[in-house]
Amino acid sequence: MPYPPRPQLRPLPAFAGTARSGTVPSQRLQAQLEAFVLAEYAAGRSLRQIAELIDRSPTAVRRVLDKHGVSRRAVGAPRHTDHT
Repeated sequence: MPYPPRPQLRPLPAFAGTARSGTVPSQRLQAQLEAFVLAEYAAGRSLRQIAELIDRSPTAVRRVLDKHGVSRRAVGAPRHTDHT
């Protein structure tokens, strides 16, 4: 019996269609995107989930985390739920 397909998240309206090859996003949009990535990753979302929500690739999400010096969780690691 095959596994059911995983649900795909729809991009949030604020970020849908903003990833265009060869263009540079506005500073305001880039700041919003980075803040969203940092907050959602800290809340426990996976790179794939965040990428789907911001209409970008998982690589783009990794670059944001690297830019801000965020250490990434190991593959298959339990979700981070520390809300202190």
